[in-house]
Amino acid sequence: MQARLLKNYVGGSWQVSAAAEHLDVINPATAETLARVPLSPPGEVDQAARVAAAAFEDWRHVPATERIQYLFKLKTLMEARLDDLSRSITLENGKTLGEAKGEMRRAIENVEVACGIPILMQGDVSEDIAAGIDELMIRQPVGVAAIVAPFNFPGMIPFWFLPYAVATGNTVIVKPSERCPITMQIAFELFEEVGFPPGVLNLVNGGADTVNAILDHPVIQAVSFVGSTPVARHIYARGAANGKRVQAQGGAKNPIVILPDADLDMTTRIVADSAFGNAGQRCLAASLAITVGEAQGPFIDALAEAASSRVVGSGLDEQVTMGPVISAASKARIQGLIQTGLAEGAELIVDGREASIPGYEKGYFLRPTILEVANPDSTLARTEVFGPVLGLLHVDTVDQAIALVNRGAYGNMACLFTGSGAAARKFRSEAMVGNIGINIGVAAPMAFFPFSGWKDSFFGTLHGQSRHAVEFYTQTKVIVERWPKEWSRTF
Repeated sequence: MQARLLKNYVGGSWQVSAAAEHLDVINPATAETLARVPLSPPGEVDQAARVAAAAFEDWRHVPATERIQYLFKLKTLMEARLDDLSRSITLENGKTLGEAKGEMRRAIENVEVACGIPILMQGDVSEDIAAGIDELMIRQPVGVAAIVAPFNFPGMIPFWFLPYAVATGNTVIVKPSERCPITMQIAFELFEEVGFPPGVLNLVNGGADTVNAILDHPVIQAVSFVGSTPVARHIYARGAANGKRVQAQGGAKNPIVILPDADLDMTTRIVADSAFGNAGQRCLAASLAITVGEAQGPFIDALAEAASSRVVGSGLDEQVTMGPVISAASKARIQGLIQTGLAEGAELIVDGREASIPGYEKGYFLRPTILEVANPDSTLARTEVFGPVLGLLHVDTVDQAIALVNRGAYGNMACLFTGSGAAARKFRSEAMVGNIGINIGVAAPMAFFPFSGWKDSFFGTLHGQSRHAVEFYTQTKVIVERWPKEWSRTF
């Protein structure tokens, strides 16, 4: 990839932004500049919104059976360009090619599920609710929808929302992360090749001011967001104050509970993959392992060995199992949190703060780090690190472990490793989080289930994916009708 100026896509054509400021898009493995992304001014958001609103008037009346034909073609093109999309993710995000391909497979799954819209958005009918009176409920699109996407899954997360929005008859504006905007450029090339009508799908690059323009724009009716909790709270509050429906996925501190009867080898491998996959930069990364009773000794040793043997380097190298973090600032923040943990009494089990990769000395690399945390109220035990850092806590009973899970501010995911069905049933019932894993390290819902999230991990009511997405992007209309016989024409 050559360093190039990225463009917006509005009304079916690529446009050079009039932005006064641009940011470098950096390859985190090499610190090289891949592209320049514009911080689009509010006026360009306004243009995209008005174009999308005009396109909505026709698109909403296209039969659902015809709208999904565009998605069928899109699925085929995404599969044909899977390698290009995956390589783009690895270059701008740093994750391994295997992780990038897995990400795009999840994106394609959402396109597949959205192809079921003719059934998923069906309404209801009750005949004769009173003499000669029928009542029915139909679903109609809400209008212009905006998607504000994060850096950590630049290919997948827009597709938690976009296929459902367009399939239900809405038009869309995508604002990709300014740190990883290149993959969406490729995606929009595919949308163009599919032949979506002009204005149905639009791309506006930018930063915080661009997002605020989206939140304030009177034409935009719905906003979908994934990112940190402070930003999610801001987006939910500002969007809702402007009368929009909002779904805002926030941060997480995902605890994993390990019971003494858990399989040592399987659990160690899965927990290490959860904590250190994608360099810990995912909202379902395990960041706190809670050992119960006799599990403490063997699992600490096994996890330390798994962390130390992780192969760190460029995600383009097939031998590598963990790439860099996204930026120099992110690396410094993670190192600072580790130091804070040590200052608050944590014990360093595996130290990955300094990592120099031959040939990639300028990259933003850390190695897996494990700390044993004595105080569950410490900064490290409560803060989302968003990096390859796993904290270890120990309790005596499963009840104490569940209490620790539930006292946390976040509620994205919690997992239990055990051979006991009774313990698993208790955990899945009592753990106050939106996604539960039993002997699973990353409880990522399939596209036909909603990506749930509770407490400070989610602001809103309806989540991304599946029927939740269909409900979010449609509004219900109830019709009560009577046709008296004397009004009927006799044939």
